[in-house]
Amino acid sequence: MTKAYQIIGADRPSRFLITCDHATNRVPDDIGSLGISAADMRRHIAFDPGAAGVTRALAAALDAPAILSDFSRLVIDPNRGADDPTLVMKLYDGTLIPANRHVTPAQIAQRKATLYDPYHDAYAKLAARRPDTVIVAVHSFTPCLHGRPPRPWHIGILHAPQDGRLSARLLARLHAEPDLCIGDNEPYLGHLPGDAIDRHALQMGRHNTLIELRNDLIVDAAAQTRWAQRLAPLLLAALTDLEKESPNG
Repeated sequence: MTKAYQIIGADRPSRFLITCDHATNRVPDDIGSLGISAADMRRHIAFDPGAAGVTRALAAALDAPAILSDFSRLVIDPNRGADDPTLVMKLYDGTLIPANRHVTPAQIAQRKATLYDPYHDAYAKLAARRPDTVIVAVHSFTPCLHGRPPRPWHIGILHAPQDGRLSARLLARLHAEPDLCIGDNEPYLGHLPGDAIDRHALQMGRHNTLIELRNDLIVDAAAQTRWAQRLAPLLLAALTDLEKESPNG
């Protein structure tokens, strides 16, 4: 059976659930080559470099479960709605994806059934393990897109208009850190209809935030652990701030 996800610490007691939608650049054997170079497969177009390591370390620091995708976003993107036209990308940051250029509806349906749906089913089950789950999605972004200005932010916090409560408190905590350049819905806007946070947090009324780290800052395990250990107490404090201000949610 094709692997769609990895779960770490399913029985950990924390109310936090740490997620990584773009954890790996793995292409399942039944898909075969996507037709792009190994160098392109190591780029941010195929996954979020460093995000998986941060996810694992953050989950450990919070004694929380984590779920990580086990397929490249170029095969099918689990952080898109099922009807999103970018669910299977044909062109990404200047790179044409040959295997996706003429992808058929049947091929998309197969990828959805074997990868996208099992990931979201497992995600939903983990999120439902307790009524007060808080979802923290971990992503990374490239320091510079082709032909665009460099991105100065060390970290961005993305949030949707429907519910930015936890993100606002986390941003306040991060802005108190004098050495950081913080993005508020930067380097891009927060969410799309039907994406992972919309599906598992916003539609379910769960506290949530999405953390984007610049990927040149999390290139190795030591850096990933440092960021996770820095973020863990800030997340705990932000949640405490929120619940003190709004004890009924």
